[in-house]
Amino acid sequence: MSFLSLFGLSHGSAPAAAAPRIEPRIEPRIQPSPAPAQIAPSVDPGITAVTVEALLASHEDLLSRIKLCYGADKVTFEKDLLDPIRRLASYVNVLPATADNYFCELGGLFRLGLEVGFYALQGTDGHIVSGRATISTRRELEPRWRLATFFAGLCSELHRTLGLLVVTDESGEAWPAYLGPLTPWLVQRKSTRFFIRWIPKAAETRALGLFALPHVVSATTMQHLATGNGIVVPQLLASVAGIPLYRDQNVLVDLVKRATALVIDRNLIANANRYGRPILGAHLERYLIDAMRRLIVSHSAWLPNQERSRVWHGREGLFIVWPNAVTEIRKLLEEDELPGIPQSPQTIVEILAGAGVVVPAGDQKLLWTITPPPGKAAVEAVKLVSPDILLPDHGGHKPLQEPLIVTSSAQKPGAKPQRGAGEKPGPDQGELALSEPDQATSPQGPNAVITSDGEVVDATADQADITATNAVAGPAEPPPSGDPVFRLAAPMRLHPQVRDALAAAIDSMNGDAKHALAVTVPTGIFVPLDHFKKANVDLTVVLRALGELDMAICGKAGRPNTVQHELAGQEVMGFVLRPQFVEGLDPALFAPQS
Repeated sequence: MSFLSLFGLSHGSAPAAAAPRIEPRIEPRIQPSPAPAQIAPSVDPGITAVTVEALLASHEDLLSRIKLCYGADKVTFEKDLLDPIRRLASYVNVLPATADNYFCELGGLFRLGLEVGFYALQGTDGHIVSGRATISTRRELEPRWRLATFFAGLCSELHRTLGLLVVTDESGEAWPAYLGPLTPWLVQRKSTRFFIRWIPKAAETRALGLFALPHVVSATTMQHLATGNGIVVPQLLASVAGIPLYRDQNVLVDLVKRATALVIDRNLIANANRYGRPILGAHLERYLIDAMRRLIVSHSAWLPNQERSRVWHGREGLFIVWPNAVTEIRKLLEEDELPGIPQSPQTIVEILAGAGVVVPAGDQKLLWTITPPPGKAAVEAVKLVSPDILLPDHGGHKPLQEPLIVTSSAQKPGAKPQRGAGEKPGPDQGELALSEPDQATSPQGPNAVITSDGEVVDATADQADITATNAVAGPAEPPPSGDPVFRLAAPMRLHPQVRDALAAAIDSMNGDAKHALAVTVPTGIFVPLDHFKKANVDLTVVLRALGELDMAICGKAGRPNTVQHELAGQEVMGFVLRPQFVEGLDPALFAPQS
């Protein structure tokens, strides 16, 4: 018996009374799909289930936009996309995505998946994946990449059904979400209503979505995606599970990440009828943690327990110097073009605290005062609940034996903590605002100034020493970014014109990333050929000079390989410079090349 016939419905008809059954009970009826603005009630009387067809009909406008974006006929669209969409509708029915935040209305989880899938699919039009493959190979893989990107967005929030809530029927029986979709389970239980219990303080575990993925994307479809390649399905699974792939550029993950941030940010702004305190930016917690994980493996200033490091790992736990680290975090997220990124360090630390990622220092204080060795000045830092958040293999990062939290006059009640060079408390920082050091009573003396790494030096010292330590003479100066200085380190035999043009491209990496002429890729530094054309340097001379000195990644003939890569929003041709020829980069962080 079909779901429609069970509830006395037929295609294209309104709910009607069903014929009497043999059992002495009344046939249940199902209500039409709720209006999008309906909010899941705070006092739960139960939620009326809807049919798959009713749920699809309530999103007909969005489905039409998805079909238009996919650019296929009706039969192909129904086979490729509409079937997984139906399976998603069957799996989640009208479950809300959150209890009282974004997409908290009935059907919110289904709507969230559709919108993220649509915007991720739309984003594939401006990207070329498998850029190193031949044109014929890309032609074969492009349809699979588009499908996988849509599926990754469609299933990006399925982990919520397995880790954040419990669904029960009218008799109190819990829905076994690992075993099958919600809608058939309700039909089997002969239940027209279900109840939601949100798990308090549940940790968001995105990898749980891998167990729900087969209920939406069939094994046949997965086999189709894997045909002729070995990378589409791994990147799809990595996106659903929230697992970064550092060795390969995961365009699929980037598209879904941007689409999710856009959709949630727009929903939070548009829904002014949400009850309770708006939690703008709460969904960014996953992106903040992801940014910190990427920085700790790629940014020299984030190497734990190093000179001028942002990260200190001691016996007391893992600390991140704050707000010094905010600059790198925000810059990385802005490069990812994620909307809604908060600008204030106060807001960012509140988001992390609300997600249970950081441990407060006290009832009214989120920042800790630590003293990094050897003999550095006290700095403010946030403490993570566990080193595993950033150092999953922290067995290789031994914690410091010296205590980071020490009892000193600077930490006694009433004392004013020192702050980093040039860091001024913002008007919205509240309890996290850092005070000016009291120079009259400071143990460093009235002429003390604070360097970019928090070190205190005497302002009466030689000016050359002050310059060497990056001392800052007053709080009005902007803080140093802490970024490494990228500089070409080419052999002396390199052609002078090629050297000058290449040095200019590498030097541009020290400025605004949006205007950089060269960018890092998994195997080295991508430099566009068009840059040498504008410098009036013959491309034949460039490629021959780089090939003779083995400075670029070359093919079998010893000639640098020309590859295609996105730069400033456009796909351009260029070559990949080996990382050992650029000062400020660690070659060990790049994929090895022959």
